[in-house]
Amino acid sequence: MTDETTTALPRRGSTDTSGEPAIRVVREWQEVWHRFAANRLALLGLVLVVALLVTAAFAPWIAPYDPLKQDLMHTIESPTGAHLFGTDALGRDQLSRVIYGTRIAVIVGLVSILLTLVIGIVLGAVAGYFGRFYDTVVMRGADIFFAFPLLIGAIIIITVTGRGIWPVVLSLAVFGWATVARLLRSSVLSAREMDYVHAARALGAGHLRVIVRHILPNSIAPVVIYGTFNVGTAVVAEASLSFLGVGVSPEVPEWGNMLAAGRGFIGVADYMWMLPSLAVVLTTLGFIFVGDGVRDALDPKLR
Repeated sequence: MTDETTTALPRRGSTDTSGEPAIRVVREWQEVWHRFAANRLALLGLVLVVALLVTAAFAPWIAPYDPLKQDLMHTIESPTGAHLFGTDALGRDQLSRVIYGTRIAVIVGLVSILLTLVIGIVLGAVAGYFGRFYDTVVMRGADIFFAFPLLIGAIIIITVTGRGIWPVVLSLAVFGWATVARLLRSSVLSAREMDYVHAARALGAGHLRVIVRHILPNSIAPVVIYGTFNVGTAVVAEASLSFLGVGVSPEVPEWGNMLAAGRGFIGVADYMWMLPSLAVVLTTLGFIFVGDGVRDALDPKLR
């Protein structure tokens, strides 16, 4: 980004009368949206993400059956008019379970990434801005978490805290913040030496104000892009934990649980694992496409 677009402090004191700051912000966001909309895959991803959110919000009205209701007279039933995607070994409607599974995917994906970003942004900003002792402590702590594979670390936390949605969210955030902290630290190290930061300090701005008002707005784009890309990764990780038997409870309508239940019927009732697999793939692709569009829209070279 050029100094003209990133230097917030000098711009406030300029004599430019071309427009109010709010109008300028609106125009900048309009440009970002136009660049995003120019990417057709990004728009496709946005459609998939919106469909996921709508399905999660209105699952009780969209699902044709109660996802927990068992019908032992119609177990492992192939797709029919009554059950469009068949039933599982307990006679539960597969389509209804997949629809309700979007709720867990949305909660785990979005909340875990949000918590990851909060932790990573705070620690990365402190490490990059203050440096020295703070930088050493944060980065060596990040190295410790980098040494643990995500799934193994998550299994350890869930074993201690117990199974459930929130332990999964916590475990994904705890073993995900290190990457965010490193990304932001690199950006902050460059931004803290810019003229507008020195000017803010000279005018008496405190550390918190300098970080929040002048450094973060010009350093956070890589973190936003990373977060968008990795919502899908969090969904896959959550499904993997449930598939391994350490995620949410087995009776909960969740995609990983459905895959675990369907693996014993490969070649016999393939619909039992194909639909939840497709849901995971489409969700992941949707967030990846959106992340790709956000990256292009925020690319400083396009400004």
